[in-house]
Amino acid sequence: MVSIDLTAIRCPLALVKVKLALKQLEDGEVLCVSLSDIGSRQDVPRFLKKVGYRYSEVCNDENMLTIKISNLR
Repeated sequence: MVSIDLTAIRCPLALVKVKLALKQLEDGEVLCVSLSDIGSRQDVPRFLKKVGYRYSEVCNDENMLTIKISNLR
């Protein structure tokens, strides 16, 4: 599993970093992403749904969203 903490980064840079990290994943690998910016918390899941990635929320509270993204689409 690859983990990236993007809690200090605001959108759209956080979304760009997620896209770059997804390109580097190998088949079957999982990416765990932590986000705190409100825009990022909305845009990243929206992007994942749009392009067909499977993901699940690990944590979603008022301070942070943590999601696990599967490389299997």
